[in-house]
Amino acid sequence: MAAPLELRCWGGGWGLPSVHSESLVVMAYAKFSGAPLKVNVIDNTWRGSRGDVPVLTTEDNIVSQPAKILNFLRKQKYNADYELSAKQGADTLAYIALLEEKLLPAVLHTFWVESDNYFTVTKPWFASRMPFPLSLILPGRMSKGALNRILLTRGEPPLYHLRDVEAQIYRDAKECLNLLSNRLGTSQFFFGDTPSTLDAYVFGFLAPLYKVCFPKVQLQEHLKQLSNLCRFCDDILNSYFRLSLGAFSCVNRNEQQIDFGEVHSHDSSTSKLIASDWRHLSCWTRNGRCKSAETHTTCK
Repeated sequence: MAAPLELRCWGGGWGLPSVHSESLVVMAYAKFSGAPLKVNVIDNTWRGSRGDVPVLTTEDNIVSQPAKILNFLRKQKYNADYELSAKQGADTLAYIALLEEKLLPAVLHTFWVESDNYFTVTKPWFASRMPFPLSLILPGRMSKGALNRILLTRGEPPLYHLRDVEAQIYRDAKECLNLLSNRLGTSQFFFGDTPSTLDAYVFGFLAPLYKVCFPKVQLQEHLKQLSNLCRFCDDILNSYFRLSLGAFSCVNRNEQQIDFGEVHSHDSSTSKLIASDWRHLSCWTRNGRCKSAETHTTCK
């Protein structure tokens, strides 16, 4: 019998199993590969101090960071990429690097740096899932970490000022979204009819941006104009998470455990097609209603 796999991560809202991009990447990959994860959603009993989630634990291992978690799952023969060719494996690496460089800074800014979004949506949501007094400290620390990460990659000459950095990261993010939309086209997934690692990353980055109701929606509005990317997110939610959303979005914030299904093993030899050193990512239901729909025009 395989050792139990438990994922500690941020929970869901707005029809998502998690509002946290990195948690969603791991959740989606587990669904695609058949990894039998039990998800432990963070609540007010949590004793973490830095917000370093998602974290995968087994009897003998503790693994953090999405890239490392996915590599660990591949070694356990949960491989969503076993049908990919060598070229598709190389394309996967290239597109993930693109997501990290061009899209992630704007996603971080939307959630953690844009003041209206942070104070009305992000901070209250995350603080409500943390115990006191961590709820007073950690959201601000996570916001500062996001800003530092943006400036580390984009705060070099000639972009000396934050305003210049903001303008550039949103230009880059929109170009990245356009490229992803063109690449996806009318296909169900990025490499045909079967989801892979790239689909997990794209879904993890896009779904919170697509679904969460923000007062400032610059990048969200651009994404919603790309109908195939929105359809891509909706299809994954409906096909892979529909039966789990009730548990993830439960008003009762007691720890929820969701079984990700039966085990499906694949030949691990094909995982050699994908390099093991993935770059590090430091990265309402459709019929429902947003409580702030009157002020959030995109949620009406």
